[in-house]
Amino acid sequence: MKQCIACGMPMKNLGDFAMGDSKKDYCRYCCRPDGSMQSYEEKLLSLTNFIIKTQGLEENVAATAAKSMMAKLPAWKAEASI
Repeated sequence: MKQCIACGMPMKNLGDFAMGDSKKDYCRYCCRPDGSMQSYEEKLLSLTNFIIKTQGLEENVAATAAKSMMAKLPAWKAEASI
């Protein structure tokens, strides 16, 4: 089973992959409408909002948590070291 390189989501079914393309390394939640992968900033905002919605954290705390989570994922290792 593949894992999304941008958010870590398990991609079990074809519908979990960006644009339904199992050759892509990222999931449907991490792609833009054209099928390209979201930028670091786009994913950070999306993940921050997801954490706020699901865990009820304040924005600055959620953003810190999102950055920490993203630093461990293959797509963002370079950004985390900057």
